[in-house]
Amino acid sequence: MSDSSVIVVGGGIAGLTAAALLARDGVQVTLLEAHHQAGGCAGTFRRGAWVFDVGATQVAGLEPGGSHQCLMQHLDLPLPAAKILDPGCVVDLGDGSSPIHLWHDPARWAEERQHHFPGSQRFWELCQLLHASNWAFAGRDPVVTPRSAWELSTLIRAVRPATVASSLFTGFTVADLLQLCGCGNDQRLRRFLDLQLKLYSQEPADQTAALYGATVLQMAQSPLGLWHLEGSMQELSELLLQSIRRDGGQVLMRHRVKTMTPTTAGWCVASTNASGQTVKQSSRDVICSLPPQCLLDLIPADPMPQRYRNRLKALKEPSGALVLYGVVQRDALPDPCPGHLQRDCKTPGSLFVSISREGDGRAPAGQATLIASVFTPTGDWCELAEEAYQARKQAMLKAIQGELSSWLALPDNAWLHAELATPRGFAGWTGRPRGMVGGLGQHPHRFGPFGLAGRTPMKGLWLCGDSIHPGEGTAGVSLSALNVCRQLMAKRGIPLSFQR
Repeated sequence: MSDSSVIVVGGGIAGLTAAALLARDGVQVTLLEAHHQAGGCAGTFRRGAWVFDVGATQVAGLEPGGSHQCLMQHLDLPLPAAKILDPGCVVDLGDGSSPIHLWHDPARWAEERQHHFPGSQRFWELCQLLHASNWAFAGRDPVVTPRSAWELSTLIRAVRPATVASSLFTGFTVADLLQLCGCGNDQRLRRFLDLQLKLYSQEPADQTAALYGATVLQMAQSPLGLWHLEGSMQELSELLLQSIRRDGGQVLMRHRVKTMTPTTAGWCVASTNASGQTVKQSSRDVICSLPPQCLLDLIPADPMPQRYRNRLKALKEPSGALVLYGVVQRDALPDPCPGHLQRDCKTPGSLFVSISREGDGRAPAGQATLIASVFTPTGDWCELAEEAYQARKQAMLKAIQGELSSWLALPDNAWLHAELATPRGFAGWTGRPRGMVGGLGQHPHRFGPFGLAGRTPMKGLWLCGDSIHPGEGTAGVSLSALNVCRQLMAKRGIPLSFQR
């Protein structure tokens, strides 16, 4: 072990970003990933000629000045080939009304929402003001959960008059903003917000922090935007892997971490490799990008402060997901057919659908991959006996496929393939406890300064990922990795070289 060594646990986008940033600055980095490929919930898998994105199907932050654009520039990497999503999504409220298009052009989006939600202008204007304030604040890379004098100084430097004003809404939810703007009784607008916010915050409008919701509701519009990667979501992971290896970092696939034990010199991390052998490695610092709930099993009880252990035990369990991975004949799809759709329905539940583009590398010519997901409690699936599990799995596959066929007017012979992943499957694929997807819900009591910090109370143990500020999504977890790397390097007295 060298004095500068760091072990990064987990090869999702957060862990890859952290390892790439540190390797770029000459830190001795070892990345441990349990799977045979990197990417985690932003990874892919194949079925013959078809490529399916496991979880994430869109990327934010590729625009000039965006988080991924700045990261790739710093790492001296090309941006992955991608196309802007316009509309970012088409939302069907399932009430017989025309769908809502989230246009990339702000003026066009303003016309769209005025048509669908007349009288809501004050709400959207307030969201825009809060978003602008949030963006100005976040652009200075503050540590919003300060645990040291340096971290507090970053927070103070980021404060400006405009950002102070937004802090007045710290305890508000998005539903509170609706009430404040006289839109509290607009049930149709509320349904739309519940659908959109559930995707990004794990919570409906009355449980989503206003400061978080105001920003995610602007993500599809210029100068920001949502992007569709050419090839697959794996392209982003492969670029980050390339950077780590080029800059001298070590990447060990099929190394599942079993224990992380503090020592007098740092940490000892024990993993099992593909052959089942136990491999022990030591480092000064460990960055864990796994869900924080994993720490309860990875770290012995004695070294972990009881108060911190109790806090981890009390964390609200994120949702699980049912995901249908299908393939259809492209000419059977509606024309035009947007790449991302959302539909509110009671059975099997509200659906989020991603459809591949012709020539994007996911399906042969004339075919399209179709990925549809619906939230579900994890315990309902992970605790079933095998026979009951398989029966329920087949029933939900038929229900989701049937809803898609009805909604998109797909004949039975249009389907070329259909399979269903459950929380039990995601637990095996990603190693996330009970197959949870996404991070902790962005409730006001868990958002920003009230959430888990990247710096833990255990010396040399750091966290990043979708449960650490600023939250989920590829852009969010990358920023959490950037923030924790800044803190780690500041602790060593060496500023991280990354500059926007």
